[in-house]
Amino acid sequence: MSGMFASERLVMRPLRADDADALHVAYRDEALMRYWSSAPHVSLEETRAYVAGRVDKTDWRSWVITVAGDDTAIGTLAALPRRPGVSEIGYLLARSAWGKGYAREAVTRLIDLLIREEGHRRVFADTDPDNVGSNRLLESLGFRLEGVLRAEWETHIGVRDTNLWGLLADEWKAR
Repeated sequence: MSGMFASERLVMRPLRADDADALHVAYRDEALMRYWSSAPHVSLEETRAYVAGRVDKTDWRSWVITVAGDDTAIGTLAALPRRPGVSEIGYLLARSAWGKGYAREAVTRLIDLLIREEGHRRVFADTDPDNVGSNRLLESLGFRLEGVLRAEWETHIGVRDTNLWGLLADEWKAR
């Protein structure tokens, strides 16, 4: 994947191991991590190990979101190629950055990268049905709720259903 994208407000750049300290604020946040696939991190060392593992991964491609002019990570973006032309996406944004349109801008950039630049035919995401903010964001970006997978995940808050959201390239390009 190409490295960076910058707008007037945000920068999307590859994840680095030294981003862990800034991202720990998000990964330790109990409310933010409620619908994540793992429990909130209890220590900075746990976040450092988690981030280091993502930097070295060859399946998930990972980036951080920073505010333009400040290289401090405020969130993450990820894409996992599932088959040729199809990727799953994920994202996380520190609570201090909520309500500013950053998630929408960053996820829009990721979708543009996958569909317009790399030629994907489909992008999808899965969310907890109770994660109102994430579900609302995906719907506002044109994703369609394609189904609910019952008892799909066993997480730190119990067995959970998942909403499966899909977006086709033609739908994105028609926006």
